Amino acid sequence: MIQITLPDGSQREFPHPLTVADVAASIGTGLAKAALGGKVDGTLVDTSFLISQNSALSIITAKDADGLELIRHSAAHLLAYAVKELFPEAQVTIGPVIDNGFFYDFSYKRPFTPEDLIAIEKRMAALAAKDEPITRRVLPRDEAVAHFKAIGENYKAEIIASIPANQDVSLYREGAFEDLCRGPHVPSTGKLKFFKLMKVAGAYWRGDHRNEMLQRVYGTAWATKDDLQQYLTQLEEAEKRDHRKLGKELDLFHIDEHSPGLVFWHPKGWTVWQGVEQYMRKVYQDNGYQEVKGPQLLDKTLWEKTGHWDKYRDNMFTTESEKRDFALKPMNCPGHILIFKQGIKSYRDLPLRYGEFGQCHRNEPTGGLHGIMRVRGFTQDDGHIFCTEEQILKECVDFTTLLQKVYADFGFKNIIYKVATRPEARIGSDESWDRAEGALIESLRASGCEFEISPGEGAFYGPKIEYTLKDAIGRHWQSGTIQVDFSMPERLDAEYVGEDGARHRPVMLHRAIVGSLERFIGILIEEHAGALPVWLAPVQVSVLNITDSQADYAREVVKMLQNQGLRVNLDLRNEKITYKIREHALQKLPYILVIGDKEKAAGAVAVRARGNKDLGVMSVEAFAQQIALDIAQKT
Repeated sequence: MIQITLPDGSQREFPHPLTVADVAASIGTGLAKAALGGKVDGTLVDTSFLISQNSALSIITAKDADGLELIRHSAAHLLAYAVKELFPEAQVTIGPVIDNGFFYDFSYKRPFTPEDLIAIEKRMAALAAKDEPITRRVLPRDEAVAHFKAIGENYKAEIIASIPANQDVSLYREGAFEDLCRGPHVPSTGKLKFFKLMKVAGAYWRGDHRNEMLQRVYGTAWATKDDLQQYLTQLEEAEKRDHRKLGKELDLFHIDEHSPGLVFWHPKGWTVWQGVEQYMRKVYQDNGYQEVKGPQLLDKTLWEKTGHWDKYRDNMFTTESEKRDFALKPMNCPGHILIFKQGIKSYRDLPLRYGEFGQCHRNEPTGGLHGIMRVRGFTQDDGHIFCTEEQILKECVDFTTLLQKVYADFGFKNIIYKVATRPEARIGSDESWDRAEGALIESLRASGCEFEISPGEGAFYGPKIEYTLKDAIGRHWQSGTIQVDFSMPERLDAEYVGEDGARHRPVMLHRAIVGSLERFIGILIEEHAGALPVWLAPVQVSVLNITDSQADYAREVVKMLQNQGLRVNLDLRNEKITYKIREHALQKLPYILVIGDKEKAAGAVAVRARGNKDLGVMSVEAFAQQIALDIAQKT
């Protein structure tokens, strides 16, 4: 007898081996129809998987995260099937699942066109409608190589040839198409109903620019029609909010080929930058941080001591002077330890908090650059706290409270908390890891935060909390972090004098709230769709006259508001007032003040708020009070 234990703890016995599909059918016809795969003793398998011993089993359906993974994996194969039907000369290469979808790379004599994508998607739908079974077979490696060479799939043959000779490989067939794959897959093409091809791009074979440029077709697939439509709507909204598009329209910044991966900030954009930096500088000042500034170039030997040279060398910009090798810093931590080491530090000095708006450089590949979200030169609101182990808990609690306040001021209320725990390759004792992980977990509990555990995702030197923002359209942005580091103070010989008069190693907490200022500003632009809150808007008020007779009064109003510390624009152009209002509204300004003869006579202004809201006529003093309240409340 074979005993199957189900997720609810109930057990079923069967007299002989049976498949996952058989178990689902024994439970009910509804589950049998919905089954996409199974999880046998924690391993994801096909519904055709034969269970021959006592096992724990979960039936996977489209409602499960694993079910969505199966759908997307199988949709990638359906894409390849359709391409081979339409373009028999194309060769298939690899087709993995990615966030929200999948892609497949093809070798073909010409680039695929938008019209090709329409045809391919149509053929995918037709193949799915045929509801062909997806079946698995296993071949010895050499036999599989010969099989794919025989059908002209040389890329597949090359992939299989790189597998050790004594291993078997699995192939999956649907209709006339067979592909190399570990699996698992949905049981038939009919399970694939809600998908869409998104775009085509170039990709080098095996990511090497010396190899052939392939055609990469991206797609998305979902469990339901509503899920697919919701995702497509989110993409449309994301396109409207794209910081690169808005950065150009609002004249904030640009990226130039003369300096790829680095940002040219325009006056308005630099005003936003200064707003973020000055806000964060005040955060430093109000929370016990001492602001420091380290050099850009540091000797190679320092990076070797910290371990960065081995791990980050390929992403570091280097130079040579007087037969010494230097690197532009990719992070600020070693410099802060060198500052800490100047002079004798006592336990009474701890916790010692350093903060820096540190400019860093990382040699990111060109294909990975993305507007101001991913650049080669960036500035971090970087901070390091030197403390004792006993102080870790309080510092982490205080940091989470501070981070929540900062994010709320920038308009973010939804934060996702994750604790990344010890990886297999790590340094330090289990006892120190227990203490560090326990402090991070306890700090989130003390802060009233629900959190997830990310097993094995910590750094080699210590665990960390990751703070992820959820934006207005549901996207996630990992921004803040606090990391516990026992390693770097040891490697760079940092010490303090303890209460016992002996030398001790401090614990180093790496922390950032906004992280890269460039990236955070990009996130802000997209979160607010360019309509930045009043306190951060590069231009807070525009004053518009209707005719020349109000020009002098308009200048007086501007002067009065500027004296209040507001950022004000004056538009005296000889244009129709409706044209001027529309033009300034497109710049997403918080307030537009219109001045005609009536307003001039009354010493007042007609106020229009963002979103075409008419707030009526009010005195300049009343308006100044209103906008001052907006700024104070960070609205």
